[in-house]
Amino acid sequence: MQEVSHSGIIRSVGPQKTVVEIISQSACAACHAQGICTAADAVKKQVEVPTEPGTAVGQEVEVVLRESMGMKAVLLSYVVPVLILLAVVVSLSYTGLHELWIGAAGLFGVGLWYLLLWLMRGRFVHEYVFTLKRK
Repeated sequence: MQEVSHSGIIRSVGPQKTVVEIISQSACAACHAQGICTAADAVKKQVEVPTEPGTAVGQEVEVVLRESMGMKAVLLSYVVPVLILLAVVVSLSYTGLHELWIGAAGLFGVGLWYLLLWLMRGRFVHEYVFTLKRK
């Protein structure tokens, strides 16, 4: 089973959840010229994981997610909305509607998809479970 992992530091430990801070870097953020380049960026993110025995604040860990879950997230958040947009725009272009209304309908369809994902967020919390690996 392949995994996607990020290095992080435990920021807080609770009875149910542990908060881990990871630094998400673009490819250029690891470049040797990042100090003089304005394109380099690194973003700190906090991820909640189930608490495991023996975890302590300040501990360095690896936050791990199965690669298949990452691919499913890409599919749901990028591929499906593009397909919805294309389907709506192409199907409505044959009706003779003005292009402005066709574009608005396509964006409305994508907005409905993201609303549906947001309404189902409780289900995704249980599907996308991160785990910890100690360094």
